[in-house]
Amino acid sequence: MKVRRNVWIWVLAVVFGLGFFGAESASAFQVGDLKVGGAIRVNYIYGDYDEDGTGRAQRGDNDGNFEFDTFRVNLDYQRDNLLGKVEYRFYDGYHFLHTGWLGYQLTTESQIQVGVNRVPFGVGPYGPSNNFFFDQHYYVGLSDDMDLGLKYMTRFGNLKLDLAYYGMPEPNGKGNSKESDRYSYDIVHEPDHTPYAAYEEQHQFNLRAVYSLFRGSSLPTDLGVSLQYGLLDAKEDYADDTDAYAGSVHSKTTWGNWALMLQLTKYKYDADYDDSTFSDDLIGMGAFIWSTPVASEGTIPSIALSYTWANPVSFIDSITFYNDYSIIIKDGQDAGGNDLRDSEMNVTGMAIASGGWYIYVDYVWSDGNYFVGSSDGDEFGVNQNNDWQYRFNVNFGYYF
Repeated sequence: MKVRRNVWIWVLAVVFGLGFFGAESASAFQVGDLKVGGAIRVNYIYGDYDEDGTGRAQRGDNDGNFEFDTFRVNLDYQRDNLLGKVEYRFYDGYHFLHTGWLGYQLTTESQIQVGVNRVPFGVGPYGPSNNFFFDQHYYVGLSDDMDLGLKYMTRFGNLKLDLAYYGMPEPNGKGNSKESDRYSYDIVHEPDHTPYAAYEEQHQFNLRAVYSLFRGSSLPTDLGVSLQYGLLDAKEDYADDTDAYAGSVHSKTTWGNWALMLQLTKYKYDADYDDSTFSDDLIGMGAFIWSTPVASEGTIPSIALSYTWANPVSFIDSITFYNDYSIIIKDGQDAGGNDLRDSEMNVTGMAIASGGWYIYVDYVWSDGNYFVGSSDGDEFGVNQNNDWQYRFNVNFGYYF
């Protein structure tokens, strides 16, 4: 099987080799109040993918292929009550700032962060998911979304409260796109990829409240609500300034080694195009050097069930088995009057933790997702083909 040979293959070989043999140089290290770490990851991919004519190993044929995922550098700073965090990521052909904030620990229960930080929305930092691909919330900018602003987090007994203001999304990185060299899915101004990419996000407000029930019992549960409202600034003369909102109810319950996350979200990016050849039911979003139309309004139910087996053998810390399902129930039509078809995704898999290693083994089955199958990006927003495709993926990650 042919594999792309470049500098990343050698980096992977060195770091993974150090990880296997437990070399000290592959561990995070401390420099005064600064902790320096990172990770390197590679995917094995096999699935419904077409030959591309290059002669290289294909995902669907020739026994699949290995591909570089990411190399990242993490900096964590703490001196007394002053905090800071930076994460910078390198992918194949592009790189960007993932996280970059300074903070202050006001009390044991209260903290403030200023800079590029994670938007408080939904059941957890990665949405209702356990797998490498997250769930469909992520692909419309509603989980693991990193924006530039101010976030305040506090707790009053059983109630955890997050308040945030974001002036704009995270800055664009360096790559081949105009505005999509980024980690989080944001509404972007990139009409050379899709004419629907006519807006930019600004002045966004977030509120998340989570109440903990049954603490100390065998069934602790967190019940929460998340609200988001922001403005959309039109960057093209065929669109008008407008706004966007999202609301969500969510819960997380644990029972021994079992965990169940539920989330139900309603969102609307209120696109307003002057040109009658465009549908207000689509809007351009971008990340990972690509932008494409997504449904501007929809409802997302998600369910994530997991079971964690601690120390199954001496050299494995834990194995978490899971099944995560989510669907975007879309409202509206495309410019041709065709109803937007829903996008579903189910991921069955397990995550293996062993020392610095964290390995996802996932079987993804989807009808409308960017990273599953050989469909083009328009399948996610419009999904007229209504075609179920699969991807078997193993993500080998070494964290140091």
